[in-house]
Amino acid sequence: MVVLGLTGSIGMGKSTAARHLRRLGVRVHDADAEVHRLLREDRAAIAAIGSAFPGVVRNGRVDRAELGRRVFGDGAALGRLEALLHPRVRLVAARFLRRAAAERLPLVALDIPLLFETGGERGCDTVVVVNAPGFVQTGRVLDRPGMTAARLAAIQARQMPDAVKQRLADFIVPTGLDRRTALQALARIVTLARQRPRRRRPQVRRYREHA
Repeated sequence: MVVLGLTGSIGMGKSTAARHLRRLGVRVHDADAEVHRLLREDRAAIAAIGSAFPGVVRNGRVDRAELGRRVFGDGAALGRLEALLHPRVRLVAARFLRRAAAERLPLVALDIPLLFETGGERGCDTVVVVNAPGFVQTGRVLDRPGMTAARLAAIQARQMPDAVKQRLADFIVPTGLDRRTALQALARIVTLARQRPRRRRPQVRRYREHA
């Protein structure tokens, strides 16, 4: 089974690419969706977050807006939150891969926003990075509810520069043109990835070492 890592900076079109992969018959594990599920349903995760960030859990549910305010611009607080969530997300991803292997699927995808930043590329045979021009990226992100230029800048500061991601990628999918172009590129990649021998990529240096 070949494991494809799908990643890209905020606003680059990764979610759309993941949907295209599913249409092409590739089973996808969505790390962001798993984080949202943990915050909504996982009692152990919710309890741990409540202990680490008093006041953000109300009536047994995480107030995501309040949690976001607590960690925004605070690297230490964000690090504490990620230390609580990332191991849980990795466990679910591991179960996903075991099930897929048991079913003898030829190809699966791990949709991980911070793939390189967290060392997730080590578990992938091939990596796809989605890319769009900067003005397209900015326009997409600032159209999101509650997003500001300052928040976008803070998010980008945590992410590996797009140029570095492209150098580390096996494949780059342009998403700034039209969906048909991106779908055609992904279809070609899926065909090639299924033909590739399994290999695990070496870990790249974390983003803080690039900065």
